[in-house]
Amino acid sequence: MSSLLNTPQIEAVNYVQGPCLVLAGAGSGKTRVITHKVGKLIEVGLEPERIAAITFTNKAATEMRERTKQLIGKSAQRVLICTFHALGVRIMRQDGEAMGLKKQFSILDSDDVTSILKDAGGTTDAKTARQWQWSISLLKNKGLNAQQALDLSENDEERLIARIMGRYEERLTAYQSVDFDDLISLPAKLLRDHADVREKWQSTMGHVLVDEYQDTNATQYELLKLLVGERARFTAVGDDDQSIYGWRGATLENLQRLPIDFPQLKVIKLEQNYRSTGAILRAANQLILPNPKLYSKKLFSELGEGEPVRVTDADHEEHEAERVMARILSLRGGQVISGTDDLKKYREWKDFAVLYRANHQAKVLEQAFRKAQIPYKVSGGQSFFDRAEIRDLCAWLRIWVNNDDDPAFLRAVTTPKRGIGHQTLQRLGQFASQYKVSLFEALFSNSLSTVLSTRAFSGLQEFGRCINDLEYRARHTMGQENAHAFLLEWLRSIDYEKCLYDNEENAKLAAAKWTNVLEFCDWMAKRCGGQIDDAAGVSLISESKSLLEIAQTIALLATLNEREKDQNVVTLSTLHAAKGLEWPHVVLVGVNDGVLPFKPDEDAGTERQDALNLLRLQEERRLMYVGITRAQRSLVVSWTRKRKKGREMVTMLPSRFIQEMALEASTTKEDPREKLKALRAEFAQRAAANKLVLQNS
Repeated sequence: MSSLLNTPQIEAVNYVQGPCLVLAGAGSGKTRVITHKVGKLIEVGLEPERIAAITFTNKAATEMRERTKQLIGKSAQRVLICTFHALGVRIMRQDGEAMGLKKQFSILDSDDVTSILKDAGGTTDAKTARQWQWSISLLKNKGLNAQQALDLSENDEERLIARIMGRYEERLTAYQSVDFDDLISLPAKLLRDHADVREKWQSTMGHVLVDEYQDTNATQYELLKLLVGERARFTAVGDDDQSIYGWRGATLENLQRLPIDFPQLKVIKLEQNYRSTGAILRAANQLILPNPKLYSKKLFSELGEGEPVRVTDADHEEHEAERVMARILSLRGGQVISGTDDLKKYREWKDFAVLYRANHQAKVLEQAFRKAQIPYKVSGGQSFFDRAEIRDLCAWLRIWVNNDDDPAFLRAVTTPKRGIGHQTLQRLGQFASQYKVSLFEALFSNSLSTVLSTRAFSGLQEFGRCINDLEYRARHTMGQENAHAFLLEWLRSIDYEKCLYDNEENAKLAAAKWTNVLEFCDWMAKRCGGQIDDAAGVSLISESKSLLEIAQTIALLATLNEREKDQNVVTLSTLHAAKGLEWPHVVLVGVNDGVLPFKPDEDAGTERQDALNLLRLQEERRLMYVGITRAQRSLVVSWTRKRKKGREMVTMLPSRFIQEMALEASTTKEDPREKLKALRAEFAQRAAANKLVLQNS
């Protein structure tokens, strides 16, 4: 194994006796180090079950699981490889009862939280509720509860949010539900307050490896400390130059705290980049220089100098999109753009990525690509599980798992419609609040009949009996074929296909939704048969499970793993969504001051605000650094002289980051007009050749 690693990587893999921080620069092989270290830990005698590798996304967990399996074989199935949130679920499912949370608690999605906050804050405005949601999420990521937030509040707005947060917490407790932030904060509180549970998990965790450590927030760091205890057998792998999630609570303070909290910490730097050419890395190193360094490092590559990093300007966004399109077409067609290419090599669409700061910048690019018939995908598009029809079905599954899940109850009881109107549900809600029970429990109360009509009362009780019957059958339905048959029978019983067609004027759209529903049923059934790894990382399914057991993990799943096939298309992506990915040829667009970096807060001048603006600028610089280091062979940085703002065109300046890259002026400027001219000539030659072939045939 060690023959595949360089000297610092070998050192990181072999150090297993204490806390270790691996500073892994972009493209330096951090996943290779983590997977090899898992193998090393098993080699020195640690049971696979006592090893945990924690990632930040389901996709990263799946990739790591596959690579670990390739390296160490079947033992990988016994290693816990999952996200922070999936680990939180595991802890709370096993020991959450110590905090009064039943094993079948529900995990609320974003829309559920918005709905509850509208009720808690007394508003009908979803935008306002989402703003509260964002603020409460940040408070939770800092490790604060409602009372602590209220004690620390400095103005009326902060006090309002703290009070709403208190009402929100009360509702979550009543609903036996948690949100995604709770999946970190509640396990941390559980381990902190319950010594027996803490000792159990510390003895279970023989070694913890954390990927993308620079993205951890205060609560995640607290959870890590509680898991590893005084023995401190852990490996944190990260890069302070790629910390780009400050806006959602990630803090570089966690890197600063490590040597303080763990004085015996061993720091190992991985500086050899296996991804990019020398020219690209030199630009990245120069760009990041102005940022303060926790640990100094400088990436280097043995892949050669490569093509120079190029800077292009455009008149406006449409013009920029045309130039991007022309570059991709010319490179894909094998045209030599610079003297560094020895061969005219055919490139696939998937070799190209266009990266930008904000989602709205994709629109103009999409229009240009559609016009040129260039296949593409927009990274970070709508998740399969965000589709309305899938959310409908998930609501039913959630209410089977947790009868006290009020948001799921409300969606299921009204989808499909069953003659139970909003007035009936309002009275049911008032009754449930009065007696402090869930909506589902309330509908079986005999005294409910005193506040509802006979018809409404009968309709609700019929729905309740239906849920109880489905829950019982789902609990005893095992295996793929049985699960598939059960799900189809359930959909027929509630006439869901008819519901889709009744609610859609466009029959084709309704048919597409029904196809998604059938795909969802296939996906659930396969997991009941134990055929596919759990993308949520909660566990590696290796045996047949009941439909109810599979339903318990449903709220954690962000994407269908099978839908993430390697498509031969150009990728359009925000810089945030591009993190961790790589492409042979990358174009960064819209690299203008005010876009990248974002315009600083106008209310500057105070010492505090100036400090915040400086921190934001440093994070924007890291974001640009992430974009540059996605490129393997060629990189183009593009800016526009004008940009549309509302109905007006405003004059723009190139980003200060372009100057900070310290590129050689004589080699960076590229004339797209010459490229377009050459491209048109090439198309003309092809057309003439095709015409000649037709004439001779």
